[in-house]
This record gives sequence, structure tokens and C-alpha cells, in this order.
Amino acid sequence: MIQLLIGANVLMIVTFLLKYSKIPPQIPLFYSQLWGEGQLADSWMIFILPAVMTLLYFVNQYIFNKFYYENIFIKNIFYYLNLFLIISFSLVFIKIIFLVS
Repeated sequence: MIQLLIGANVLMIVTFLLKYSKIPPQIPLFYSQLWGEGQLADSWMIFILPAVMTLLYFVNQYIFNKFYYENIFIKNIFYYLNLFLIISFSLVFIKIIFLVS
């Protein structure tokens, strides 16, 4: 699973670097805000998404190893939760990059 996390982070960095020349200085990152200026953030803040994804992955791994190490059912739940986190954060990152460029 750690290989998938590293691959997703590399994919996001490569996507950002390929589209860097077309990305505006501000991008719509905070979709929970009302439409307008509140949604905009500096383009470098897009890297909050991979940082949060990586943090959540390691928090999930820590919780699993600390409390549920021997439970196979919980192991599967954490596996699919981490898989969902990696895929969804990666897709959101790539979607935002391609929408604004």
C-alpha cells in the first residue's frame, strides 16, 4: 500500500509540473465556501491535498497497528479506507489541475 501512496504522490507532482505553465496564480480550492473570492487560494496551496492524504494514511496505519493489529476484518476495513483515500485525493487533485489549466 505504501507503494501506491508514493505512486499517487509522484503522479500528483508530475501532473502539477506538466501543467505548471498554464496554472493561474489563484485556483478554486475551497469548494465549501460560497461562490466567488472565498473559494480561491494560491496555486501552491494545492499541495495541501497530498499532504493531508499522506497524513491520513499514516494516522490510519498507526491506529491499526496500535489497536487492531490482530483483527483481520478491521485490517480489511483499513486497507480499503486507505485505498479510497489515495484514489479520491489523487482524483480531486488531478481534476482541479485540469479544470484550471
